[in-house]
Amino acid sequence: MSSTNIYENLPLKKLGDSETSKNLISEIKQKKRKSTPDIQKVSSQNNISKKAKSSRSISEMLFNRSDDKSDENLSAGEKSNGEDSCKKIQSTPTSTLDDGYESCNSTPLVSGRAKPTKQHSNQATNLVLTCTLRKKDLHVQLEEDEKGYESFVLSTSSSQAGEVDPDSPTVPDDARETWGSSADFLLSIIGFAVDLANVWRFPYLCYKNGGGAFLVPYTLMLVFGAVPLFYMELILGQFNRQGPISLWRICPLFKGVGFCAVLVAFYVSFYYNVIIAWALYFLGTSFSPDLPWLHCNNTWNTEKCWESMLPGASNVTTRPPVFNDTTPTNRHTPASEFFHRAVLEMQWSDGLHEMGYPKWQLVLCLMIVYVMLYISLFKGVKSSGKVVWVTATMPYVVLTILLIRGLMLPGAAMGISYYLKPELSKLRETQVWVDAAVQIFYSVGAGFGVHLSYASYNTFHNNCFRDCIVTTAVNCFTSFFSGFVIFTYLGFMSYKQGVHISTVATEGPGLVFQVYPEAVATLPGSHFWSMLFFFMLIMLGLDSAMGGLECVITGLMDEYSNFFKSRKHSREIFTLGVIIVSFSVALINVTPGGIYTFNLFDTYSAGISLLCSALFEAIAVSWFYGLDRFTQDVEAMIGTRPGLYWRICWKFVSPTFIIMVVLFGLLNPQPLKYNDYFYPKWAEWVGWSLALSSIIMIPLVAVLQLIKTEGTFKEKLAISITPIEEHEEVRRSKLVSRFRARHWLFV
Repeated sequence: MSSTNIYENLPLKKLGDSETSKNLISEIKQKKRKSTPDIQKVSSQNNISKKAKSSRSISEMLFNRSDDKSDENLSAGEKSNGEDSCKKIQSTPTSTLDDGYESCNSTPLVSGRAKPTKQHSNQATNLVLTCTLRKKDLHVQLEEDEKGYESFVLSTSSSQAGEVDPDSPTVPDDARETWGSSADFLLSIIGFAVDLANVWRFPYLCYKNGGGAFLVPYTLMLVFGAVPLFYMELILGQFNRQGPISLWRICPLFKGVGFCAVLVAFYVSFYYNVIIAWALYFLGTSFSPDLPWLHCNNTWNTEKCWESMLPGASNVTTRPPVFNDTTPTNRHTPASEFFHRAVLEMQWSDGLHEMGYPKWQLVLCLMIVYVMLYISLFKGVKSSGKVVWVTATMPYVVLTILLIRGLMLPGAAMGISYYLKPELSKLRETQVWVDAAVQIFYSVGAGFGVHLSYASYNTFHNNCFRDCIVTTAVNCFTSFFSGFVIFTYLGFMSYKQGVHISTVATEGPGLVFQVYPEAVATLPGSHFWSMLFFFMLIMLGLDSAMGGLECVITGLMDEYSNFFKSRKHSREIFTLGVIIVSFSVALINVTPGGIYTFNLFDTYSAGISLLCSALFEAIAVSWFYGLDRFTQDVEAMIGTRPGLYWRICWKFVSPTFIIMVVLFGLLNPQPLKYNDYFYPKWAEWVGWSLALSSIIMIPLVAVLQLIKTEGTFKEKLAISITPIEEHEEVRRSKLVSRFRARHWLFV
């Protein structure tokens, strides 16, 4: 039956020029636009109570019995004829859902209820009314709930209920899951932002770059560079409710930024999960009767092994290591030899040309890590949101316990003084500011697409501004707090060995797998402290690893949703496929020569490519999508528009901040090496190819977008920089708001 026949038979009043009809049309005109149709749909049962409090009843607007004039316009005969006609109309059961955000694809429930007629099943019945209003169809649906009460449902979407709008960019994702609670999301983004770098990199950089003085450039780079980009990602993900690729329907020309972010996150998983496998191996060996990195009497030790931390030895009697210019590593500690010769087995490889076979113990540890990741990810955020309650909180408990124990050690106060002693003269050095920028940028994690993916599972009105501030504060506190923990033990080592703290202070894997194990080995109950420390490392690594793989899974499944929706258990199967591929590539890093490929991945996977991802993301949103539109999106979600500080940072400061870091890295290249091994030129070319393989996606996808778009070059460009839902209007009217000066000059 056509919508015209339904309209003629319904017992509706004529709208005419009455005040009621004017109010109704005015409300429809004033509905806030949304940038994407893929807004979360929630269960109809929850929305009945939700919308009943806030929506005006259609029955009150159209059938208000208190309006005396309106009552006179409807005769008793017209009412009975209308009721008889309604009974003859076939109603089709649908699952009318309301996203609660007044989006164009929702069918918001209203509080008006007609008098119950008869008992029906729990399945709701809907009556569709279509009337044309400025090329948009107004749908009024009569729904009956399980109690027999009827209510009208209004939708201003461009297609009838149960039909797919051919002009819509995608079919609305009604089944998109959400976090179990806002705390699940907050802990997840905290868990990703707070990772191993907070423990093994920040304390060393703070010590090397002027102690407390390093906090000045660190804070400035945080406030004006990293935090605005972090906040931007949370807004993009939450508002568009799409992964890092498909959300670029807001500006199709920059869709390659999403592919770049997904590739970077995938590349990082090849080596980052190996670190967790190392920690798991150390955790297992901590259960042995004697810690294997305490003495030099093991089969893997050499004549250069030097037991500098024997229990009971003092800084007076212990012979310090001997260093000279020709052999900078003339002495090796037991922990250093255990890591390089027992765990990595580097003695069987002379470089990339001699990789060897994977070590089965590390393969087993790596497999356990990937099994844990699969269990955490295969059900989506419903499963990972529960895991982070342990992985994101446990490190703080362990760090606190380790700090209390460390403060009781001799030399701890000296270590903390070296950590915090300000050297203001260091602020004149350019490298200090670059170190601060790189550290805070990578620590916050903007550009990976992980925060964007996590935010896409939020409810629409979640306060993402609060989440941004809390996460940033916790991240900085963790970095600073972990510095106290690390330097109490470095001060203890310096005291025991009778050497300057600069001799024992280091960063990266060397700190957590060589220096720290050696420090706890001489403590009473060393097995307990060792297990506690490596358990903390595993917790720190797991939630960051989950975030990276979640970005890959969410990004690809959202982009190719039509393919995955038609297949059963698609999430579980695709997650398994991603895990298998990542595990297979990671195996190369657990060979005797794996440390060289590990360092290669670490240097090039998320270096300049990650910076480019964040740079073009900021440019696309602030300049092409438009700050005016973007700030309206924020206001629609949290009720307030971003202030001038955020807008200036988004448009000018943050992009400039990234460009300066990229230029400094390109103009001051460092030779690629690990310890005394310098990589061959072909290895550096392999590394740059790896980096460019993700960066190239940005211009490549942009060119493909222009080629497949019909029209002149000006029309192609106009369509490519305009949100998809505006394409029809742009083609019809030939008016492009993004070709106007106001769009580009708005701040």
